[in-house]
Amino acid sequence: MTAIDLPEDQTAPQAPEPAETKSPVNWWHEAKSITLLILAVLAFHSFVAKPFYIPSESMMPVLLTGDRLVVSKFPYGWSYVSPSFHPLPFMKGRILGRLPERGDIVIVSPQNRREDYIKRVIGLPGDIIEVRGGQVILNGVAVPQKTLKPLMLPVDGNAPCPPLQFPGALVTGKDGRDYCELPVRQEILPNGKTYVTIDMGPSALDWYGPVRVPENHVFLMGDNRDNSADSRAPLEENGLGGPVPFEAIGGRAEFITFSLDGDATWNPLTWLHAFRSGRAGNSLRPQSVAPPK
Repeated sequence: MTAIDLPEDQTAPQAPEPAETKSPVNWWHEAKSITLLILAVLAFHSFVAKPFYIPSESMMPVLLTGDRLVVSKFPYGWSYVSPSFHPLPFMKGRILGRLPERGDIVIVSPQNRREDYIKRVIGLPGDIIEVRGGQVILNGVAVPQKTLKPLMLPVDGNAPCPPLQFPGALVTGKDGRDYCELPVRQEILPNGKTYVTIDMGPSALDWYGPVRVPENHVFLMGDNRDNSADSRAPLEENGLGGPVPFEAIGGRAEFITFSLDGDATWNPLTWLHAFRSGRAGNSLRPQSVAPPK
């Protein structure tokens, strides 16, 4: 049989290459990667910093319900409350422990509950704390207070100006908006740290002590003095029940990342308007002035 010569521009048909087969998903590798990522996030939250959400009015006016902030975990060292979700029982002592300064805003875990509170450090070990008619007495000396111009706080979903907490404070401004008109005072601690508090008038929390802060304990108070479950309030009333162990301090509040007014709905168009302006980036470290003489 005679062979047939093909033209130069033609070649013999080739067998089709087999389809490329995809390698099966290595589910064990994927699960391990996700687990390592989760562990890295938990380690960062436990030892470096974690986000924190303000759920109540106890630290008004510096912190509002709906604020999101960053809490650093290392300034005071690490203790049994440092891990996220507080899985450990009370254990005495801290690693690389250092006491807070008066005026610091800290997160604290009450001994009878697995949750975090946020309060301000007022008393350190050895201090004698007393509150008389809303005036803090520290080691026998009244902490200076200066009455400021009332704070006009815009009313929103997360700051509704409830009448039980702020009786008679709801007013209408010249712009037609509703505001919470709050009486505020500036306090100056012996180390010169200063901040602003709210005091609506006589309340059960206006009288306390005197008590001496034990060794390795701190005394904490909220800036919203009439509405704060702090060291002045007993454990049965969801307070801190007096000075708290140094080990119960979980970290120091640093700055606000953003704040939501609570008025957003399911509609995404409302989400942008839910951000409170002027709060992102605000430092939570107390200002310093010349210490009182």
